Amino acid sequence: MPQLSRLISILTLLKSKRLLTAPDLAQKFDVSVRTIYRDIRKLEEAGVPVTTVEGRGYSLMEGYQVALVQFTEKQANALITAQHLVKQTKDASFVSDFDDALVKIKSVFRSSIQEKSELLDSKILVFDSNYEDISSNTLSEIQLAITNFNYIEIKYIKANDTNISFRKIEPYAFYSTNHKWILIAWCYLRNEYRAFRIDRIQHLKILPEIFEDRKFNLQDYFQSCPH
Repeated sequence: MPQLSRLISILTLLKSKRLLTAPDLAQKFDVSVRTIYRDIRKLEEAGVPVTTVEGRGYSLMEGYQVALVQFTEKQANALITAQHLVKQTKDASFVSDFDDALVKIKSVFRSSIQEKSELLDSKILVFDSNYEDISSNTLSEIQLAITNFNYIEIKYIKANDTNISFRKIEPYAFYSTNHKWILIAWCYLRNEYRAFRIDRIQHLKILPEIFEDRKFNLQDYFQSCPH
């Protein structure tokens, strides 16, 4: 069973029972106790209030309720399909955050829809004909910098160039093409808007200072600088 499906199943069991032990869960899902420990930690990182009763097992915090949101089967299928597409982005932070969000979302699926979504999950495969083994792990941080107007300092390397340049930028928008994320930012080195491939950023630092919004518009950018 994939980890995400197992996490949803564990959460469902925690919602329906008072206490569950790691050995019991390990036996049920045919995995090691160490794997269950990692699963519980993953749920905690996703914001699920799992409490540990010393020597007795795990339970959910008393009074914890999952939001009463109903999803149709088509909507659930769309989320499962999106998960496979998200994994093609090659950005570990974004994939991880999406998986954590989906853990919370799937916890409110009706059991019948959950079973069907797990079946669909096993029947989807996305091929990447333009595979390039270059990944990133900064998209989630960049998203926060965009919405909070934080300056970013980066060390950037261009394609077919071994020289690394230091840039201070104002991040404004990003888009995806050929499974690669492209950041549009005001670059102080070039004193103009520039496009940066996120997987070519060697080092990134979000600064606490806030910049003044230049009212950047992504549609206007593409009209004036066609790509």
